[in-house]
Amino acid sequence: MRGIEYRGVKSVDGPVVVVKRSEDVFFGEIVAVRDRFGEKRTGRVIDISEDIAVVQIFGSTTGIDLDDSTVEFLECPMELRVGTGLLGRIFNGLGEPADGHPPIMSSKKVNVNGYPINPYARVYPRDFIQTGISAIDGMNTLIRGQKLPIFSGNGLPHNRLAAQIIRQAKILSSDEQFVMVFAGMGIKYDVAQFFINTFEQSGVLSRVVMFQSLADAPSIERIITPRCALTAAEYLAYEKGMHVLVVMTDMTNYCEAMREIATTRGEVPGRKGYPGYLYSDLAELYERAGKIKGSNGSITQIPILTMPNDDISHPIPDLTGYITEGQIVMDRELSQKGMYPPVAGLPSLSRLMKDGIGEGMTREDHKDVSSQLFAAYSKVKSIRNLAAIIGEEELSPLDRKYLRFGEAFENDFLTQGEFENRTIQQTLDIGWKVLSLLPREELYRIAPELIDKYMPKEDE
Repeated sequence: MRGIEYRGVKSVDGPVVVVKRSEDVFFGEIVAVRDRFGEKRTGRVIDISEDIAVVQIFGSTTGIDLDDSTVEFLECPMELRVGTGLLGRIFNGLGEPADGHPPIMSSKKVNVNGYPINPYARVYPRDFIQTGISAIDGMNTLIRGQKLPIFSGNGLPHNRLAAQIIRQAKILSSDEQFVMVFAGMGIKYDVAQFFINTFEQSGVLSRVVMFQSLADAPSIERIITPRCALTAAEYLAYEKGMHVLVVMTDMTNYCEAMREIATTRGEVPGRKGYPGYLYSDLAELYERAGKIKGSNGSITQIPILTMPNDDISHPIPDLTGYITEGQIVMDRELSQKGMYPPVAGLPSLSRLMKDGIGEGMTREDHKDVSSQLFAAYSKVKSIRNLAAIIGEEELSPLDRKYLRFGEAFENDFLTQGEFENRTIQQTLDIGWKVLSLLPREELYRIAPELIDKYMPKEDE
């Protein structure tokens, strides 16, 4: 019989409570645990065996004793109440109001774990999103329905970059505006306040849904936060037909919470102590992006993760790179030079870029200009290494031209103001301007007719 309370628990270990198993308990089921004073704690089932169920509590387990506590299995998974009142609201990591306003008025509740999207129902992403940032639009283009993470490091301005993308992102092929879903996991109070203030000042707060799990919140809350955010995004995209941009920061905090929970449960660790299912768990989140047949809406994801010790081969960025369609990598050396945004030219990549640029989408020269900028900047890196050994005065005249190109590329193309919103035409024109510092015969990746059409004349 369900709906009854069972007295007593078998053990309490940190946030994990082991209880006697009810007959029909299921994985992910929500559980109410009451201590001897009747105070209710909510948790969810994270493991099941023949006789016991392991419950992770959303919060502190202080006061839960083995004999007098009671357990009730609530016969439902973790759910989020969704409705049109979501926009403009701020919730905590469990989807509860955190802005002082009452819960939204809606009878619709949705399982936060989501449902797999039928691969046949997916629509291939093709629509170009203009972020107004040359380093992204020109060389690592964001496409509607794509998942494009930002790989950053401690102290780098990834939050400022994400806020700029949220302020400026728009679809060139449509007049429809983006709505934003923001998920903050383990973020400090000042970071949370930065995003709130930024959205208020730019006037986009009414189009944003925020889920914030602050640094002092329990680890289990960080596991739920992105799932609540993506559930809200799916409702807005697939039921309300909106174009949704989801920003999730910081995925490293999410993975650290997973490691903490796995250690508490005594699981066999994988690379660097993370659980062996880290890849499949991240894929569960990242694959909730895209476009599906029968709906006008879409979900575009920008997860942000801080690479421990700036190590791009660390398990978190490594596995993320396998699942997502590219990455925007932030460079500490460029940041130390005072450049913003410090987007690394060569490690950054957008695998869907080729399908969203060109004539009719951006401009006919986009692909060639991007390819040539990558090739020329790659050569700049090797010439700088050579100059560090033999001295710049020993370089050939052509090599010195490449060094001037490299400086112009970093200072004029990559660097721009935090509130500077460039059109794709402006971005490509700046690209042509810096390429004009190289001899024409070095522009071997650009069609000659495009050079004749777009290359700035010397008297311009």
